[in-house]
Amino acid sequence: MADIKKARETINNIDKQIAKLFLDRMRAVEEVIRYKIENNLPIYDQKRELEVIEKNSKYIEDEEIRKYYIEVLNKIMEVSKKYQENHK
Repeated sequence: MADIKKARETINNIDKQIAKLFLDRMRAVEEVIRYKIENNLPIYDQKRELEVIEKNSKYIEDEEIRKYYIEVLNKIMEVSKKYQENHK
Protein backbone atom coordinates (compact mmCIF):
# COMPACT_ATOMS: atom_id res chain seq x y z
CA MET A 1 0.00 0.00 0.00
CA ALA A 2 2.86 2.39 0.73
CA ASP A 3 4.12 2.04 -2.84
CA ILE A 4 0.87 3.26 -4.36
CA LYS A 5 0.71 6.16 -1.90
CA LYS A 6 4.22 7.25 -2.87
CA ALA A 7 3.41 6.86 -6.58
CA ARG A 8 0.27 8.98 -6.18
CA GLU A 9 2.21 11.66 -4.33
CA THR A 10 4.71 11.71 -7.19
CA ILE A 11 1.87 12.01 -9.70
CA ASN A 12 0.29 14.85 -7.72
CA ASN A 13 3.60 16.72 -7.66
CA ILE A 14 4.07 16.21 -11.38
CA ASP A 15 0.49 17.37 -12.05
CA LYS A 16 1.23 20.56 -10.11
CA GLN A 17 4.29 21.17 -12.30
CA ILE A 18 2.28 20.43 -15.44
CA ALA A 19 -0.35 22.99 -14.37
CA LYS A 20 2.32 25.68 -13.99
CA LEU A 21 3.91 24.80 -17.33
CA PHE A 22 0.49 24.78 -18.99
CA LEU A 23 -0.20 28.28 -17.68
CA ASP A 24 3.21 29.44 -18.93
CA ARG A 25 2.48 27.89 -22.32
CA MET A 26 -0.91 29.56 -22.60
CA ARG A 27 0.62 32.94 -21.74
CA ALA A 28 3.04 32.39 -24.62
CA VAL A 29 0.05 31.47 -26.82
CA GLU A 30 -1.37 34.91 -26.02
CA GLU A 31 1.73 36.41 -27.65
CA VAL A 32 1.17 34.16 -30.67
CA ILE A 33 -2.45 35.35 -30.85
CA ARG A 34 -1.35 38.98 -30.92
CA TYR A 35 1.22 38.26 -33.63
CA LYS A 36 -1.30 36.37 -35.75
CA ILE A 37 -3.87 39.14 -35.43
CA GLU A 38 -1.34 41.84 -36.33
CA ASN A 39 -0.16 39.85 -39.33
CA ASN A 40 -3.57 38.52 -40.39
CA LEU A 41 -2.46 34.91 -40.06
CA PRO A 42 -4.72 31.89 -39.59
CA ILE A 43 -4.91 30.10 -36.25
CA TYR A 44 -4.14 26.68 -37.70
CA ASP A 45 -0.64 26.08 -39.03
CA GLN A 46 -0.28 22.42 -39.96
CA LYS A 47 3.41 22.74 -40.80
CA ARG A 48 4.16 24.21 -37.37
CA GLU A 49 2.15 21.51 -35.59
CA LEU A 50 4.01 18.76 -37.41
CA GLU A 51 7.33 20.40 -36.52
CA VAL A 52 6.32 20.59 -32.85
CA ILE A 53 5.35 16.92 -32.78
CA GLU A 54 8.48 15.78 -34.60
CA LYS A 55 10.84 17.85 -32.46
CA ASN A 56 9.26 17.23 -29.06
CA SER A 57 8.41 13.56 -29.48
CA LYS A 58 12.13 12.87 -29.85
CA TYR A 59 12.51 13.69 -26.14
CA ILE A 60 10.69 10.43 -25.35
CA GLU A 61 13.03 7.55 -26.07
CA ASP A 62 10.57 4.80 -25.10
CA GLU A 63 8.68 4.14 -28.34
CA GLU A 64 5.60 2.75 -26.61
CA ILE A 65 5.27 5.83 -24.42
CA ARG A 66 6.16 8.18 -27.29
CA LYS A 67 2.90 7.43 -29.10
CA TYR A 68 0.98 8.54 -25.99
CA TYR A 69 3.08 11.65 -25.69
CA ILE A 70 2.21 12.51 -29.28
CA GLU A 71 -1.46 12.24 -28.26
CA VAL A 72 -0.78 14.67 -25.41
CA LEU A 73 0.94 17.11 -27.78
CA ASN A 74 -1.98 16.92 -30.20
CA LYS A 75 -4.46 17.60 -27.40
CA ILE A 76 -2.42 20.53 -26.11
CA MET A 77 -2.33 22.05 -29.58
CA GLU A 78 -6.09 21.48 -29.97
CA VAL A 79 -6.71 23.36 -26.71
CA SER A 80 -4.31 26.09 -27.83
CA LYS A 81 -6.25 26.57 -31.06
CA LYS A 82 -9.54 26.78 -29.15
CA TYR A 83 -8.01 29.41 -26.87
CA GLN A 84 -6.79 31.36 -29.89
CA GLU A 85 -10.22 31.19 -31.54
CA ASN A 86 -11.84 32.60 -28.39
CA HIS A 87 -9.37 35.49 -28.21
CA LYS A 88 -9.29 36.65 -31.81
